[in-house]
Amino acid sequence: MIYELRIYRCLPGRLPALLTRFETHTLRIWERLGIRQAGFWTQTVGEANGDLYYLLQWESLAERERKWNVFIADPEWNEKRAESERDGPIVANIANSFLRPTAFSSVK
Repeated sequence: MIYELRIYRCLPGRLPALLTRFETHTLRIWERLGIRQAGFWTQTVGEANGDLYYLLQWESLAERERKWNVFIADPEWNEKRAESERDGPIVANIANSFLRPTAFSSVK
């Protein structure tokens, strides 16, 4: 099992729009496509209070590539993303990395 850590750095004041998009549309689309989320976080204390952190769970990098490519090409996703950005862009940039649990991790 591998985990993908994704960090979305929002433009000032746009984090609420991103959270709404995930809660209202993205998670439902992921469920339909078999994409598994392992958690979402915002920062309570610190410098990055406009960031969203989340983990996706994958069996392999091949699974990730296959399912993510289907997701980014999904017509419903593209429609909902465009609708959510009618008032302007939401995300300034996205960082991601792939994590493998250690032998002693509580998450496997």
